[in-house]
Amino acid sequence: MTMGSIGLAVHPQPTPIAVTNDFQSLYMKHSQTVYRTALRVTGNPADAEDVLQTVFMRLLRQEPQPDASFAAEAYLRRAATNASIDIIRRRSSQAETPLELGRERAGPESTAFLKQRLREALSKIPPQDAELFCLKHLEGLSYEELAEQFGIERGTVASRLHRIRHTLQFEIAK
Repeated sequence: MTMGSIGLAVHPQPTPIAVTNDFQSLYMKHSQTVYRTALRVTGNPADAEDVLQTVFMRLLRQEPQPDASFAAEAYLRRAATNASIDIIRRRSSQAETPLELGRERAGPESTAFLKQRLREALSKIPPQDAELFCLKHLEGLSYEELAEQFGIERGTVASRLHRIRHTLQFEIAK
C-alpha cells in the first residue's frame, strides 16, 4: 500500500456523480428563484444571468457542501440579493449617471429613471441594509421571515426598514 492510497482511505472524497446530482437538483429547483430575485434587484436580464452563475458557482465551491438541513431557498435569495447589489455597486462606481437628466420626465421614462435612482441609492447604503430592503420590498418577505433570517427581533426589522427607507428617499431626492 502506498502513501497516496492511505490518504484516500483516510479522507474519502465525494464522488463527482453524487456532487453533480445534488448540485443539479438544487439548480433545477432554485435557479428561477435566483434569477427572478436578481432581475428584480438589478433590473437587467444580462446582470440577472451573471448573478445566477455567480451564486451557483460560489455554492459549488463552498466547503463543506451543504447538508440536508441547508435552508436552500432562503440562502439562495440572500446570495442573489447580495450578488445583485455587488453588480449595482460595481456599475455605479465605474460610470456615474448624470442625475439632472430625467428630473422633469414623466410617464414610463420617469418610472425607469426612479428605478435607476433606487439602484444607485441602494449601492450607497451598507450591504446588509440593502439586502434587508430588497428582501422586504422586492421579494415580499414578511417582517417575521426577515427577523428569522437576520436573527433579530421583529421590531428591530421594522425600525431598520423605516431608517433605510428614509435614507433611500433622501438619496433619491438628491
